[in-house]
Order: sequence, then structure tokens, then C-alpha cells
Amino acid sequence: MQKNLRHLDIEKALGEYELNLTLDRGRSENTRISYISDLRRLLGWLAESGTGLRDVTLETLRLYLGDLHDLGIAPRTQARVVASAKSFFHWLCLEEYLPSDPSALLESPRLGLRLPEVLTVEEIDAMIDAIDPLKAEANRDRAMMEVLYGCGLRVSELTGLEISRIYASEGYLVVRGKGDKERMVPMSESAVECIADWMKDRARMGVAPSARDTLFISSRGTALTRQRVFQIVRALADAAGIRKVISPHTLRHSFATHLLEGGANLRAIQQMLGHASIDTTQIYLHLDRSVLRQDILMYHPRNHRGN
Repeated sequence: MQKNLRHLDIEKALGEYELNLTLDRGRSENTRISYISDLRRLLGWLAESGTGLRDVTLETLRLYLGDLHDLGIAPRTQARVVASAKSFFHWLCLEEYLPSDPSALLESPRLGLRLPEVLTVEEIDAMIDAIDPLKAEANRDRAMMEVLYGCGLRVSELTGLEISRIYASEGYLVVRGKGDKERMVPMSESAVECIADWMKDRARMGVAPSARDTLFISSRGTALTRQRVFQIVRALADAAGIRKVISPHTLRHSFATHLLEGGANLRAIQQMLGHASIDTTQIYLHLDRSVLRQDILMYHPRNHRGN
């Protein structure tokens, strides 16, 4: 008889699964530790999004991998995450905790060089134009898109963006990136205007104490989650008729590529994106080999709309 997942003790199940890994002579101690760590991270992500194990689908797991990709997790680590998830869900089915395995068709990322998907400036504009002006969140979503693309932010940087770190009159903002490092990022006029419009709407909303200094909030007054940003971006791509498989990170890649195509210096792009190493930025040279010139704002894609 299938066990009732609704009353499943997750910690007990993890313990049983870990014991199974320990008794499996083909698994090393490092593998066991890594798998359990990966699974705890996945379970935490599911809890944050309000998803129970019984509700997990293939799309849920793909969304999770997309989130890891957006956070800059290396492909090899992502491949291990896929392996740990497939092993765990397969075991849950064998132990009759689940009726079917949602990870059965989950694929690992390719470990070779994979050029990121890139949107054209016209496709970016089409996504912004697809925002329904009658929706209560219209100004928020427009500002979010302008900042996400026009500042080249990671999704975690966007959701953690603080009002007190936005210097609209000077035209820049300060974000906290990887390793808790802060960097200054110039904003386009479009982003400044859209943030101002959103702040008027935000001022009329009830805001949770924990989100008082958070720029982008939900209708409940809490900080937007990374998962919600993924959903908004993908919905706008669908509404704009874009068939590419994209995520918030696609906007970041597109922004960097457009800067390079315009002639921005690779070092300037590195600083703009918050890359610790110029080697990370070098991937954009595979997309365009134009002669690199001068400073970043001269080539900012949001400063050339309508030209």
C-alpha cells in the first residue's frame, strides 16, 4: 500500500534515504554528504514556494534548476543537483512515498561551453509593451523589467534591491552581489522614470515591516521571491510571442551582449555585472568580436530607444 505523503516526516525520510546511500557501496562519503546537502537546499526552496513533495512536477524541478543557473551555480554543480534529485525521487517511488517520479525526464546541463540565449532589443521592448497597463502591478513590472535588463542585475540582486540604495538624481543604484560585495550600477533614464512611477503606487500599499526598504514587493506587501520574478518574466515572454526558453538571467546576458555590440569596454562590462574575474565576462566575446571602445553609459542600450 502506498504511504500517505501528507503525514510523511521529511527528516525521517531523509534519514532513511541517507542510510540507503551509506549502505550503497557504489557511493562515496563525499557523494552522500553532497547529495543530502543538495536535497536540503531543494526542500528549503520548495518550502519557500509553498510546494509539497507530492506536488512536485518536472516543471517545478526545471524552475529550480533555472533558479540555480540564475544564481550563477556552475554547470557541474547543477549536474550533481540533478543526480541527487533523481536519486531521491526514484527512491521515494521505490519506497511508495510517491506514485510517480517527477524527475524521470529531468536532464542534466551540458558541461561544455554553452552560449547563453540572447534577446534582441526589439524583443525586450515587446516584453515591456506586453505589460497590461490595467493591472495593478503594471508599474511595478515595468520598473522591474527596466532595472533587471537596463542594469544587468542578477535576480537575487533585484529582489534584494533596497530603496535607500537608489540614487535617482545621480542616476545610479547600489546592489549587493555575490560574496556580499557591493557595486555601483548606472541607471538609464527609462529605469529612473519607471521606478518613480512604481514608488507612487507602492506608497499607497500596505508594506510588511520586513519589506519597508525593499523596492519590489508583492500585492501582499512582502518582498518578491525569485520564483515570482521567474514567473513574471516568462509570462511576459509568452505574451510577447517569444518562443525562446528564457529566464531573468537571459535579460542579464542580453544586456551584456548589447553593451559589447555597441562597443563598451569588456572591463566596464565586468564591473557593471559584478563578475569577480574577467574570464567570466569573456563568454560574451563568443557572441560578438567588435572592437571595444570607451565607457559604459555611452553604449547603454536603454539610452538609445527610438534612435
